[in-house]
Amino acid sequence: MRIWSLHPRYLDRQGLTACWREALLAQAVLEGGTRGYTRHPQLERFRAEPDPLAAIGDYLAAVADQASARGYRFDRSKVHRRGDPSRRIDVTSGQLELEWWHLRQRLSLRSPEYAERWSGIERPDPHPLFTVVDGPVATWERSTAPHG
Repeated sequence: MRIWSLHPRYLDRQGLTACWREALLAQAVLEGGTRGYTRHPQLERFRAEPDPLAAIGDYLAAVADQASARGYRFDRSKVHRRGDPSRRIDVTSGQLELEWWHLRQRLSLRSPEYAERWSGIERPDPHPLFTVVDGPVATWERSTAPHG
């Protein structure tokens, strides 16, 4: 499961669709609607929120907004709860950098035109739910980028 901290504009079609599906799965886990993925580390940041379901709902809404901007129709009725539109969750600069590295690797193989489109971006924008704060890779992250 990869719930990107990056703005969904950077995702290609496959990435945007996968992000939607995986965030819907996260919503089901947070609702107690599935027995799988209940200990997935990426859910820690949502569980830490006062209203985890509203937080994942706000995450999903921004992904759906990006899909709509591209002419895709994601079923917004699948978003079960929304929260305060001004809510923000911190994401560290180190986490965003790691995810940016991972996404660029995926795009270079799967969608070179997207990789080229974003090649000049050094500091990507976060997903609208997140605010970037200085810091290392998140403690819940299990992936690593190569050193060097």
